[in-house]
Amino acid sequence: MRFRIEQRFRGALPDVEAALFDPAFLTRLATLPKLGAPELLDQESDDTSIRQRVRYQFTGDVSSAVRRVVDPRRLTWVEESTHDLTTHVTTWRIVPDHYGSMIRCGGTFTLVPEGEGTTTRRIAEGDIKVNVPLVGGKVERAIVSGLEEHADAEVDVLDRWLAES
Repeated sequence: MRFRIEQRFRGALPDVEAALFDPAFLTRLATLPKLGAPELLDQESDDTSIRQRVRYQFTGDVSSAVRRVVDPRRLTWVEESTHDLTTHVTTWRIVPDHYGSMIRCGGTFTLVPEGEGTTTRRIAEGDIKVNVPLVGGKVERAIVSGLEEHADAEVDVLDRWLAES
């Protein structure tokens, strides 16, 4: 399933970009529902890129049908990403800690300045494939819906972060 999610942040692109890769901002994301506290595993940067790995855990409710197939405590994954500081494009992929054969997900985040440079749009485009017979498509739609919900909440957290900085 192909998806696209857009966010608009109240901040200039350099400020938004810096916040998104600030370990302290990642800690702030723990205030969002359903994902628990992100764990920065590693981050490396040079003059042109930032590479990082962040572990997440789904902490929301799952239906009894989902619990028949997966253990909710094992719904953890690592987001591996490489951000190009010149194009402002991040290439990312999800690496499940468990159930790796059941899901594939990856894509790009693109940061675009708007409004005379006072706001920044982030465009997430990706593909997700859940390899579970009969219900894979339904699970894909539920995951994308969750990603959209998370993206909406993340805008508020980032906007507050920028206002406080």
